[in-house]
Amino acid sequence: MKCINCKTKMKEKLVEHKEFGVSLGKFPAMTCSKCGERFYGLAAVDKIQAASKKAGLFGKVSRVKAAKIGNSIAIRVPKEIAEFVHLKPGMDVVIHPESGKMIVEVV
Repeated sequence: MKCINCKTKMKEKLVEHKEFGVSLGKFPAMTCSKCGERFYGLAAVDKIQAASKKAGLFGKVSRVKAAKIGNSIAIRVPKEIAEFVHLKPGMDVVIHPESGKMIVEVV
């Protein structure tokens, strides 16, 4: 199998899989030694999904609309995500840009 990005021959390896910075373990994947692209087989995907559910990470992605409040932009945090990161009303958060993205950290 060749990598779809750089056409380098891929090899099967055990690789660590992370979601939201949390390691779910090592799983077999076809891996490109040049660009690092990975492809997991169906059995590995099923195991990753089970590990994600067990860790409470599965389904923790939400798309929300930004709203304008005065001269500021407000973003609502869904209840499931707020509970997962232990965010409560009145708590401080730190917001900063990183590589073209907005990072929000509960402090």
